[in-house]
Amino acid sequence: MKSKISILLPDLRGGGVERIRLVLANEFARAGHKISFVLMQSKGELLKEAKDKFKVIDLATQRVREVPLALNRYLRQHRPDVLISAIWPLSVIAPISVFFSRHRCKVLVSEHNNLSIQYSNWGLLNYLLMRASMAVGYRLANSRVGVSKGVVDDIAKLSCLKKKMFEVIHNPIRPFLEPTKQSLQYAENLWSCQSGSRIVTVGSFKAQKNHKLLLNAFARINLPNSRLMFVGDGKERESLLSTANELGINEKIILTGFCLDPTPFYKTADLFVLSSDYEGFGNVIIEALACGIPVVSTDCPSGPAEILDNGRFGLLVPTKDVSALANAIKVQLNSKVNRNTLMNRASEFSAEIVARKYLKSINEIF
Repeated sequence: MKSKISILLPDLRGGGVERIRLVLANEFARAGHKISFVLMQSKGELLKEAKDKFKVIDLATQRVREVPLALNRYLRQHRPDVLISAIWPLSVIAPISVFFSRHRCKVLVSEHNNLSIQYSNWGLLNYLLMRASMAVGYRLANSRVGVSKGVVDDIAKLSCLKKKMFEVIHNPIRPFLEPTKQSLQYAENLWSCQSGSRIVTVGSFKAQKNHKLLLNAFARINLPNSRLMFVGDGKERESLLSTANELGINEKIILTGFCLDPTPFYKTADLFVLSSDYEGFGNVIIEALACGIPVVSTDCPSGPAEILDNGRFGLLVPTKDVSALANAIKVQLNSKVNRNTLMNRASEFSAEIVARKYLKSINEIF
């Protein structure tokens, strides 16, 4: 069955969820479905890419409370067959809006993070509101997806629904294009050191990623001619630079800024490290594996242990443990790994495989 599928998001900034939705949209379209993006605000680094391939609807809403009315109008006018929504509170607004609209389409909602941790500092009122909205919204949805077992456990508990009502569908890896010689040379120039001790991490500069832990671990190993590269940007940038300066390693730190395709940096690195306190899944780990470079990750809730098969495909260390992270980095830098084994593991999360699971879930609700 070929369907009109609408994908609801806050915007198309260059974050993990937004990238994933574009990857899935391409696969859905390849399967013959008609895809539209419905955005609270039509903005973001990935907006042009989406507009080049798909119809993009701007709800022009500044606040979340404005979304239900605007979404209701969209549903009545465009009448999609399926509405896919991610990121709370949009994940609960979508099924509630469909319920109150005169258009009955199927709703698939997905969550990509551990919400109980993500919103733990937002206060009791927000916590109660989140739980109540999830209890209502998830019940009205036709299909409910979590990107890892840990996320499903978390949202099932928060919504007071049975885990069997949720499905685990891991995130897809985006299709890789082989880097050009120019992009690889650009990466080489940024490293400005010989291979052997090049460490890369990829992700937004925010507290969740705990980049300070990585900086402290890197300072502790004190390898000559080593470099630590941060691919990304965000509000924690100045704090990161300040910490690097305090540790006396600012000359060994490389900040690339936001990058649409970090593949050249993976390809020219010796090790990928994820130092997060929590994750919904951890797509960057799969991207690193796909490039055949070894991985060290905190065993944070949730996703890294599932991707690395509890340490089979990379080293896992406790969260917030500087010594453990530093030791694991040294071990991996001095270890020989089978790159083909890592790349084969990454292939299990291909966009085609993941999209097929989503389409199967959609077909089952008709």
